[in-house]
Amino acid sequence: MILPPMVCTEQNCRRPAIWSIDMTRLMHFVPRYTLCLLILVSSAAWADVDKNVVAENKYSAATQLFMTSAEHGDAAAQYRLGVMYTYGQGVPQDDYEAVKWFRRAAKQGHVQAEYNLGLKYANGEGVAQDYKEAANWYRLAAEHGNIAAQSNLGVMCINGQGVPQDNKEAIKWFRLAAEQGYAEAQFNLAVSYENGVGVPQDDKEAVKWYRLAAEQGDGDAQQILGVMYVNGRGVSQDDNEAVKWYRLAAERDDLAIHNEHHDNQAIIK
Repeated sequence: MILPPMVCTEQNCRRPAIWSIDMTRLMHFVPRYTLCLLILVSSAAWADVDKNVVAENKYSAATQLFMTSAEHGDAAAQYRLGVMYTYGQGVPQDDYEAVKWFRRAAKQGHVQAEYNLGLKYANGEGVAQDYKEAANWYRLAAEHGNIAAQSNLGVMCINGQGVPQDNKEAIKWFRLAAEQGYAEAQFNLAVSYENGVGVPQDDKEAVKWYRLAAEQGDGDAQQILGVMYVNGRGVSQDDNEAVKWYRLAAERDDLAIHNEHHDNQAIIK
């Protein structure tokens, strides 16, 4: 079963634990649901902004300057306003305003804005949920090199959301992002090889991509890699290696549970 994308926060985006594998192995392709938060200063008018304003969460002091630049067509300022309205930083939280500014920046070819606009359409935030529009904006961002968009577009191709269902097209986008080191795409490519979706079934290739994702701290990849070592699938059977990866996954999960008890607001760095 391929699970549909869901609105994902830091607290709820962990994937289900997989501790054993049977002949009907779980298919779970993972989209990313976090905004790009890069600060791109492309206008000389921004030069007077104190570099500590953002770091200290003093967004209000910069809002008017960003607004002025955005109204004059500065794509980076428009994108930045979209982020600020999304999180209520210096302005009231307003997804509709966020979409307005992301759209203006995206129409000028701002890559992160293209991705974020796709994200808004996928989640139905500030606009009616529309997978076709989400896929259109993800594709633009993906073609411009955004690895999160490449991975999410692969998920949409697997699920046939907003695009024709096409496993081979999904693999193309997963591989492109995975080869650039994107852990979620590495995980998705591993799942594809493990289950023979869009590629010939190949446990060794699955282990290779699970390992790359696991080494970046992906807890689900760590868990599955432990399973592969227990069962000797794609690797020599090794209980010690299995325990190592299980332990890493458990420690990561414990940390995530601990973080649920803290109010960790996303900040721009």
